[in-house]
Amino acid sequence: MVSGNGSFVTEFLLLGLTDKPDLQLPLFLLFLGMYMVTVLGNLGLIILIVLNSHLHTPMYFFLFNLSFIDFCYSSVFTPKMLVNFISKKNVISYMGCMTQLYLLSFFCASEIYVLTSMAYDRYVAICTPLLYNVTMSSKMCSSLMFCSYMMAFINAMAFTGCMLRLNFCDANTINHYLCDIHPLLQLSCTSTYINELVVFIMSGINVIVPSLTIFVSYGFIISSILHISSTQGRSKAFSTCSSHIIAVSLFFGSGAFVYLKPSSTVSMDEGKISSVFYTNTVPLLNPLIYSLRNKDVKLALRRTLSRR
Repeated sequence: MVSGNGSFVTEFLLLGLTDKPDLQLPLFLLFLGMYMVTVLGNLGLIILIVLNSHLHTPMYFFLFNLSFIDFCYSSVFTPKMLVNFISKKNVISYMGCMTQLYLLSFFCASEIYVLTSMAYDRYVAICTPLLYNVTMSSKMCSSLMFCSYMMAFINAMAFTGCMLRLNFCDANTINHYLCDIHPLLQLSCTSTYINELVVFIMSGINVIVPSLTIFVSYGFIISSILHISSTQGRSKAFSTCSSHIIAVSLFFGSGAFVYLKPSSTVSMDEGKISSVFYTNTVPLLNPLIYSLRNKDVKLALRRTLSRR
């Protein structure tokens, strides 16, 4: 049966993370637990920020958006991934696969640019504290978020639009647990040169520009921290910076490993492992790294619980 876009494939079969029967149940329980913690952590943070007025600041505005993105991001593919562990055959429709690819691309790029905005926010707070309220005004924060979502929209449209032009003739088995770009390119029976060029260019922009922005911001931040006379203050500031840099490196590094290489050189097993880091681990860790270790969040949690 031919679909409307000229593809002969109307559905795909997702092979999942592994084909070893003995690992299916343990992995199902592991990723179910991770997903529950991710959902509870990010939704809990969203609720705390909404209910507590002292968290209505630029930093928590970005954290609110980051938690919203992580919640949506993990919910795009994790339920389907969990089904794959307990079912014999995991089928996804052609349009369902393209929708998953679009949402994955959108929320992945959104997270990249929100992390970049957060680095800029910390730069302003530490390096120019007297101008913080003026620089990080409501208008500025809204503009940064608008640009983040706009870049994510362009990214998702570029990836999905190029994928829709391809034909999938007979092969419909995706060696992955989600509809990612490289596994789909390897199934196409038409030339993928334009797609690979678009992927390389967009991924390069999405990795290199934010990475440079983040590391330059932290370069100035570290320089300012070194001028702090208090040893305790320096230690606390460095701890905060290192946690952020580790999370950013994990997300950017795993993404760059997958998307900045031609599809012909990407091992699917390597791609799956890298995908687990940026699709499952990072959304799980973000509430812990950015918020749950924060005194303001702990105070907001105590206040919220005392009201109940």
